[in-house]
Amino acid sequence: MPLQARLDFLGAAGTVTGSRHLLTCGKHRVLVDCGLFQGRRELKALNWSPFAVEPASIDAVIFTHGHIDHIGYLPRLVKEGFHGPVYCTPATGAVCAISLPDSAHLQEEEARFANKRGYTDHRPALPLYTIEDAHHAMKLIRRREYYTWHELAEGLVFRFHCAGHILGSAFVEIAMPSGETVLFGGDLGRNGTPIINDPDVIEYADYLVQESTYGDRVHPKDVDVAQTLAEVVRRTADREGVLLIPAFAIGRAQQVLYLLHGLRERGELPELPIYLDSPMAAAATRLHTDFVEEHDKEMALLMSVGNPLAGPGVRVVTTQQQSQKLNTTRGPMVIISSSGMCNGGRIVHHLLHRLEDERNTVLFVGFQAEGTLGRRLVDGEQWVRIYGEEVNVKAEIVRIDALSAHADSDEIMEWLSRFKKPPKMTFVVHGEPPAANALRQRMRDTLGWPCCVPYNGDHFTLV
Repeated sequence: MPLQARLDFLGAAGTVTGSRHLLTCGKHRVLVDCGLFQGRRELKALNWSPFAVEPASIDAVIFTHGHIDHIGYLPRLVKEGFHGPVYCTPATGAVCAISLPDSAHLQEEEARFANKRGYTDHRPALPLYTIEDAHHAMKLIRRREYYTWHELAEGLVFRFHCAGHILGSAFVEIAMPSGETVLFGGDLGRNGTPIINDPDVIEYADYLVQESTYGDRVHPKDVDVAQTLAEVVRRTADREGVLLIPAFAIGRAQQVLYLLHGLRERGELPELPIYLDSPMAAAATRLHTDFVEEHDKEMALLMSVGNPLAGPGVRVVTTQQQSQKLNTTRGPMVIISSSGMCNGGRIVHHLLHRLEDERNTVLFVGFQAEGTLGRRLVDGEQWVRIYGEEVNVKAEIVRIDALSAHADSDEIMEWLSRFKKPPKMTFVVHGEPPAANALRQRMRDTLGWPCCVPYNGDHFTLV
């Protein structure tokens, strides 16, 4: 008699953050992704809630990629008792070594700042976990190559496929003792994304967990991203302003550097300094020289003659003091800083000092989740609260959706169309409700697939 299998959705279900999917097969439990909830206060509060199952009862964790909303809860899970292996691709393992300690550092700093300014509801404010916790969690990381089957336990095996989202990103395919497979899509990248390889074509899965970040929209197809970026840079420089680019440290920051390098090489940018003000983004940028097998053909060719991510105009900001000095430095200049949704990191301090100056520009190049400071700015709010202070938004706010590393609705549908037969069930996750429901409906109408949108806490028996 085959072992009963069950899938629990403990995060990124009904929301776009906190990715956590628990597969139980017989007596074994495998957690795919262990992400941090970000955004609205009520979402972030979920990080402090007891985990849905006893962490020590989980046999293994598997990461799809190294973004904090997919890995950032791991130190807390370990702190609460998890002690099994954590599997990921080699590049994701390297990303984790950067991003987990950085996440812990940011939480320690935010707790310290909240206590100093007195805007905390808890006295004293405490970090969710510490740098020491992060380093302890890193000891559990086990790096595994793409495409090779690796054993989990008693007939449970898994393998990675390239997801084309960021460096090291993967789909996770788990085969159960019954022979059936569950494919966890992670975040689906886009064909033609600079630097990294395109997503693999997948043809079979009995069950599919599919992200829907952009499930209700299509990226502009007639936008020349490089030229749009050049126009924003020139317009801000003409005002002698500062261009702030909030960018995810892993992936998006490198894409922006890549585009700026190309523009500078073609003489399409004015002479001005470009500051990379994110220790994690700087470290992630260096990783691209270590994992050349992840590069697409164009990036490989460029790397053979020089590094397009480290041009002569790029200045890496290393210390907090150097970052603070930028707040009083006159433009024109470009500052690329994280976090990409402005919910932490050095970018928040830059916004505090630059938003009230109409000469400046804030350029958003990625998805902004509901409840984040970035979302409030792109939604046009004229007053925002930053570190307890009311700030009048006078800077120009611009967004380039076409630079997203997430597949849009059309691209998701094109990727799904390669399946030779429909999965028994597709679970639509990692999207705000309108996006997830729109993708579910489109899949039903166009492909005729059985699919559903689970919410946090929902579980399904796989038969």
